[in-house]
Amino acid sequence: MIRFISLIISLSTTIGFSQNQRPHINAHSHNDFENVNPLMDALHNGFTSVEADVHLQGGKLLVSHDRPNKKSSSLEKLYLAPLDSLLKLNSGRVYKESTTPFYLMIDIKTEAKTTYLALKQVVRNYPALLCNSSGNCPVQIFLSGNRPLAMIAKERYAGLAVDGHPTDIGKGFYSELIPVISDNYKNWSSWNGRTKPTAKDLHRIRKLAHQVHAEGKKLRLWAIPDNELAWAALLDAGVDFINTDRLAELNTYLIERGL
Repeated sequence: MIRFISLIISLSTTIGFSQNQRPHINAHSHNDFENVNPLMDALHNGFTSVEADVHLQGGKLLVSHDRPNKKSSSLEKLYLAPLDSLLKLNSGRVYKESTTPFYLMIDIKTEAKTTYLALKQVVRNYPALLCNSSGNCPVQIFLSGNRPLAMIAKERYAGLAVDGHPTDIGKGFYSELIPVISDNYKNWSSWNGRTKPTAKDLHRIRKLAHQVHAEGKKLRLWAIPDNELAWAALLDAGVDFINTDRLAELNTYLIERGL
């Protein structure tokens, strides 16, 4: 109980996270763990998707882009426990007045199978976070990087999903297993985001978005031109998650656009 109360105080008051913040279904916090306040800054700006690089080291799941050091925090401390506390605070929701699922993308940096097995063990302590067969999905955890797709596909779905690649389209993977298709923006367009794009500039992205949506999945492109002109063009082209390091700016832009 003491741990729960301290987490709530941190979530609700320390950095001013508002339980009434309007969630943006199109906002993804790239390398979220590198922000001053991991997860908290994203929530404060209404993001519904965050990304954490994870290493299995010494039996612990540590969050770090490169090899973890003594200052690296655990996945539990930065993401799992705070999200679990928010669900308790908000009757099973991350955002109090919204049923929008919250996406936690875990980018596995160490060996796929062993890291996945360690993750399965840890999330057993937070059953409320996991999607279930009845359709309740407050937090969609999906694995990127060294993703154990074949291993997870053989198992009965238990709430841990996989970040898909365009090569996974058309192979019969159901949307619960692969809820998101991600790829490098540069594989689909050479437009630099500095001038208004032509229809040809984003033609391949529109086609990709159509294919992704036909399978009930969402599309995320990384390494995009990270500015308002590009955000608008990519949203209009059908990209679901805007991958950004500019949290406050995207929040303002989406509010102004009514999204």
